[in-house]
Parts: sequence; structure tokens; C-alpha cells
Amino acid sequence: MLKDLAGKKSSELSLKEKLILAFYENAMMAVTGLVIVLLFYTFGFKIVAVDGNSMLPTLHHGDRLVVTAFCAEPEQGDVIISTQPNYFGNSIVKRIIATENQTVDIDFATGDVFVDGVLLIEPYINNLTVNEDRLDFPVTVPEGHVFVMGDNRQGSTDSRSDKVGFIKEEFIFGVAKLKVANYD
Repeated sequence: MLKDLAGKKSSELSLKEKLILAFYENAMMAVTGLVIVLLFYTFGFKIVAVDGNSMLPTLHHGDRLVVTAFCAEPEQGDVIISTQPNYFGNSIVKRIIATENQTVDIDFATGDVFVDGVLLIEPYINNLTVNEDRLDFPVTVPEGHVFVMGDNRQGSTDSRSDKVGFIKEEFIFGVAKLKVANYD
């Protein structure tokens, strides 16, 4: 039936036939769009909401992030989402400070963070790193793990605390690639 209708000129179609063709065309566009969105969401990117202020000033509570799970290896400086079980029972958003086998040292008197003896230049942080939490520094990141911190160092529970600790790479849900909106 649709094949017959598609072969006719527009002037030869009745109103009913025009409505059937319009419905079919719109339905096909909607299904195609839905398939593209599902493929994009399933195999490429996800939208994740930031909960809390541990990443200020970079990210704010309610920000929506485009996250991809397709990254070769987590790198120092990446903002990641971790699904590793933790004290809070939620996923967390943090910045990778060091990767496996790197040594992290923090001078809590000055707030300086060092990785493998090199001072990190951190223009993205909200405040200096003076909260000691429970780790004794320096620490070496175990194989298959990363050391993460929030950009709001005084308002972040992160790898400095046993409530979060080192993050196993297998629990890195993805790397934030883009901030798209804030709905709060």
C-alpha cells in the first residue's frame, strides 16, 4: 500500500493518503532518531549529573556532564566518574592526580601537591590542600589504581581519605568530556 502511495504524484493523493504518508514519514524519522540516540547512549556517551560541591570551581552541583567510557588509559588531570563502592554509596566525580606506580606527596603546610617529586601546577583548584584526612604521605599508587582529588580541596572527600581511597581502574565509569548544562 505504501509503495503504491509513494509512486503517485502529490496532486493525485487523497487527503487520507497524504495523512498516511505523512504519518509514515514522521514515524520513520522518530524511530531513526530513537535508534541513533540509543546507540549513542549505549555505546558512546552518557549524561551524568554532578552531586555536591567537591569539584568547585570547575563543576557545580547540578551540572550535567557528557561522559565517555572509551578512553585508552586514565590520565593525570582527567575528570572521571567512579562507581567504586565507597562510604557515601554513590558514584563520585573527581580529578585524577596520579596513576599507578606514581608517588603522591602533599605539603599540608603550604598546600602543595607533588607527583613523583614534581610540584603540580593546579590553576583549577578552589583552595589549597591543607586537609590531611587519614593517609600518611608520601604514598605510591598501587598497580591498576588511580589517586583522585576534588578541585575544592577543603570540601572534598577523596583518595586522601579511607572513605574513598585509591580508585581501581575497573571502577572508572568514564571520563568527563563536556559540561552541557546545569538544572539546579
